[in-house]
Amino acid sequence: MKSLEVDVAVIGAGTAGLAAWRAARSHGQRVLLIEGGVYGTTCARVGCMPSKLLIAAAEAAHTVAGAARFGVHAGPLRIDGRAVMARVQAERDRFVGFVLDGVEQIPPAERLRGQARFLDAQHLQIDEHTVVQAGRVVIATGSSPVLPEQFKAVGALAQTSDDIFEWPDLPRSVAVIGTGIIGLELGQALHRLGVRVALFGRRRLAQLSDPVVQEVALDCLGAELDLRLNGEVIEARRDGAEVVLNSRDSSGAVRSERYDVVLCATGRAPNVGGLGLERAGIELDRRGVPLFDPATMRCGASTIFIAGDASNERPLLHEAAGQGRIAGDNAGAYPHSRPGRRHEPLAIVFSDPQIASVGRSWQGLKESRTEQFAVGQVSFENQGRSRVMLQNQGVLRLYGEYGSDRFLGAEMIAPRAEHLAHLLAWACQSRMTVAQMRAMPFYHPVIEEGVRTALRNLQEQLAHGLPAIEHCADCTPGM
Repeated sequence: MKSLEVDVAVIGAGTAGLAAWRAARSHGQRVLLIEGGVYGTTCARVGCMPSKLLIAAAEAAHTVAGAARFGVHAGPLRIDGRAVMARVQAERDRFVGFVLDGVEQIPPAERLRGQARFLDAQHLQIDEHTVVQAGRVVIATGSSPVLPEQFKAVGALAQTSDDIFEWPDLPRSVAVIGTGIIGLELGQALHRLGVRVALFGRRRLAQLSDPVVQEVALDCLGAELDLRLNGEVIEARRDGAEVVLNSRDSSGAVRSERYDVVLCATGRAPNVGGLGLERAGIELDRRGVPLFDPATMRCGASTIFIAGDASNERPLLHEAAGQGRIAGDNAGAYPHSRPGRRHEPLAIVFSDPQIASVGRSWQGLKESRTEQFAVGQVSFENQGRSRVMLQNQGVLRLYGEYGSDRFLGAEMIAPRAEHLAHLLAWACQSRMTVAQMRAMPFYHPVIEEGVRTALRNLQEQLAHGLPAIEHCADCTPGM
């Protein structure tokens, strides 16, 4: 068994791990990057980039199909599934190649292949070939898609988002299990590419918690997609080359259907099993994920740090990169740990219309501020630029704090919400007031004018002051 001694060991060479490796190394430390799987990051291989390639193809098909509404008439729409998937895979491989080129720049002596597991807080065994003694350890092992137990019986016909981008052709029919970010994005894209799709899930779509935005989202997406919400899948079994899916809807009615593939989009789980964390001397939550300080990414008072999807906090690429920098910086500077800069929450679903949330959510504000916030909103049904583009669907809801008039957050389903969300995230992180935001320039005609309308509405609500407190003990007659 070979032995190595380093200052910092980083387990995982994904987005968070690579960021941690760079940050720790900037302190002049001896840093070792350990990877047990393939190089290339989740985002490049099976996440953000290949999914957006599939969505881009779907948008092209949707544009052609809807061109007649503008008085533009194209020939019969024909979708070549093999060509669609060939482009997705070719461009996916190109993005992965960029990551691999970066990994190849890491000195070979600072890279080690194999599965790591803790022997104790400062010793790792890598497969059966190496024991690494590390002053500090960063856990950046990422996550994996969850395949619910009831779908394992159908074998290879039950797939996840890790599998879809290897398809040689588009299937005829897909049952999507889950209406979160992945389920909505892939389900709508496949539908627009001519695949018969049904989406099974709860009534809450993606990360939305605002009931007004939720209802508008259900109307917008439900008008196009076959949404099977608040029901349950009773049975999934394989019959030859098809899956027989028996389901019960919210009214209790049962139906049986056949699909080529069941796409399970029920979330991802942190890759922490098999690390031997029980021997690391750190406290774990009920799912076996280490408890950590989100400001420093340090696990308790240990010399172990965690970052990225493995932390199970905000499983998004920009968050993984940020957490990786903080964890690596503090591991490299140990024992002089310091809080790193965390971004305001920002999440985007690339559906059509797009869904986005920024800063504090409606639900979080309701739970923590006892309704001491005002709401401003705008509908995009008659918003100028939206109607010009025939994308006039959706609603934007903004939240502001009484007294300070500070902008707190937003939820939306809107055309080009990815751009609106960035503007609002910057304003939120800059702790801007609603008045300061309204003073910013707005061009005409642009989607962003909807933000100005919602800000004006929010400012009017804030001007009214705190609403009456229901059931207040001191608010009796005569008080």
